[in-house]
Amino acid sequence: MKINFNVPPYTGRETEYIRQAVEAQKICGDGPFTAKCNEWLKDLTGAKGALLTTSCTHATEMSAFLLHIREGDEIIMPSYTFVSTANAFVLRGGVPVFVDIRPDTMNIDENLIEAAITDRTKAIAVVHYAGIGCEMDAIMDIAGRHGLAVVEDAAQAILCTWRGKPLGGIGDFGNFSFHETKNLSCGEGGALILRDEKYLDEAIIIREKGTNRTLYKMGKVDKYSWIAPGSSWLPSELNAAYLWAQMEMADVITGDRLASWERYHEAFADLEEAGKLTRPTVPAYCTHNAHMYYIKCRDHEERTALIRHLTSHDILPASHYVPLHSAEAGLKYSRFHGEDVYTTAESLKLLRLPMYYRLSEEDQAEVIRRVREFYHAA
Repeated sequence: MKINFNVPPYTGRETEYIRQAVEAQKICGDGPFTAKCNEWLKDLTGAKGALLTTSCTHATEMSAFLLHIREGDEIIMPSYTFVSTANAFVLRGGVPVFVDIRPDTMNIDENLIEAAITDRTKAIAVVHYAGIGCEMDAIMDIAGRHGLAVVEDAAQAILCTWRGKPLGGIGDFGNFSFHETKNLSCGEGGALILRDEKYLDEAIIIREKGTNRTLYKMGKVDKYSWIAPGSSWLPSELNAAYLWAQMEMADVITGDRLASWERYHEAFADLEEAGKLTRPTVPAYCTHNAHMYYIKCRDHEERTALIRHLTSHDILPASHYVPLHSAEAGLKYSRFHGEDVYTTAESLKLLRLPMYYRLSEEDQAEVIRRVREFYHAA
């Protein structure tokens, strides 16, 4: 039997909640389960607004809408990220300006941001890789001094904190993912987090196809009509019902994953000490959610050989992002500011190991055994 890289989380309550939604004859969006999920996210982040969306991609696109990104506007971000971080702004004519990452956390290097700012810069988009927070105090200070918005790509960072502050709720906008590979999932889904209430009504209009239909249902207007450009970014109540079952057990799911993360981390400590691989870095002021466990091999060739070794034993690991600035679209729509010292080099060494809710200790022991076998440390 293969040990998969990911198994979507399932608590056992999802089917019952979906049945309740069906029997209530309310399966389009913004029903009772959607409301519960929105409130849970508001409580989690301390934000003024939280809206479920059809994906984290769409939440990020909504952020670009709310920032009124125009042709030629620049957004500073890391190149080591999923394409949606950049696409959301490119779709509105924005230009991603990439800066290098830190090799310890794989996050944007906060010390390189200010030099990349021009009179066309509108926002800084940070990515909390593996649920480890970027240096948000420094980034928020830079943004404040230059009048820039901060967008948090917190796709991997649900239930994570930075110096006691919840990730996704620190910047002007936060974007979560509930894709099947994430800690909490409804297959496809996301959420937009709003720190300032002034964006809430506009966000509701954009998400509801550019109409004020939801505001009408809330009693804020006396009729509803087409107000502004928008799209259909409201998930169905079935997605929300599925997701709510996992939000109810979020601490249990996170605790289970953290236990797996710690077993990996302890098992590879001696290999790191011997210089054979590098383990993840978690700053003392960060709490993470064990979204992933990765190791860094010494070079790309070694990573390729390790992947081959693991797959030959029916273990399915995964590499991660190809840096966006080196991709075909990246060459066309973006630019890299400064020198790529770490982005490409580190990306070629990183390997993600199987990690999911209810990963059995037996399966995990087999993964550990085969990695150690590769390094002749069984």
